[in-house]
Amino acid sequence: MVGPVKRPSLSPAGSAVKANGAIAKAGRAGKAGRAGGAGVIVPLKKTRLPEEIADRIRTLILDGTYTAGRPLPGERDLAKRFGVGRGSVRDAFRVLETIGLIETRHGQGTFPRELDVDRLVVPLASVLTHRSDLEDELLDVRRMFEPAVARAAALRATPDDVAALERIIEAQRRKAKGGRSTIAEDTAFHAALARATRNRVLEQLMETLNALLVESRTLTLRQKGRPERSIRGHENVVAALRRGDAHGAADAMHAHIDEIAALLHEDGIRDPGFGIRRARKNRPRDANHEKSRTPDPKSPR
Repeated sequence: MVGPVKRPSLSPAGSAVKANGAIAKAGRAGKAGRAGGAGVIVPLKKTRLPEEIADRIRTLILDGTYTAGRPLPGERDLAKRFGVGRGSVRDAFRVLETIGLIETRHGQGTFPRELDVDRLVVPLASVLTHRSDLEDELLDVRRMFEPAVARAAALRATPDDVAALERIIEAQRRKAKGGRSTIAEDTAFHAALARATRNRVLEQLMETLNALLVESRTLTLRQKGRPERSIRGHENVVAALRRGDAHGAADAMHAHIDEIAALLHEDGIRDPGFGIRRARKNRPRDANHEKSRTPDPKSPR
């Protein structure tokens, strides 16, 4: 069993690896070059070799040993140092490429990619978009996440932030009165609220959430009364921000999401947040619901 990685410090141009498998403490500066990755690149004794190799390389990328712009050691070199076949290293590279940590450049080698927040949230967005079985849990996430965003914004927002949110609401109101789509303003409001928190990770997470909600908003903002309810919800959040009321902002956002959820359920759309599905295609099996609903003649018996 490979032990846990402890304070990896590896020079890419290391020497041969000691074969005892011990997790050695790497020294600083000059010692790191002589250590050649002891404790990180050692012969492996696991059946899931590609995953273990990928985890070791990921550690070296995250601690800055392998940096963007400089190629990783080749498959042959890594295979020798890990004590594995080249196929296992190749599979590990595929794992790391899938999650966006490395990229292969034809004729140049394999390189770590620049680390930014997108590397965290983009794979998550991809998974959530295609997992309809997670819809109910995703709505719970929205209820937990967005009130927290509003709370943080109320504590950190500047007058300029509040003014920007008010301008978005005004633009949303004008479009709604003219019968035009307000999806851009609805999305912009939540993005601006996240920016007011001064937290870049949270801002990127909100951007991902907004991307997941595009289809939902496109459909639901066409419903009668939906744009007006959205505007009222946004106004309540901004009023709390103007007062500097963190609890009030969180409560207003929670109530806003609950109101939209209730409207969607009443109108026959099952999922109020992500990957919307029509209730007719996914009827609940609750007996009381079956008694109360109008039979669908096209439904299979």
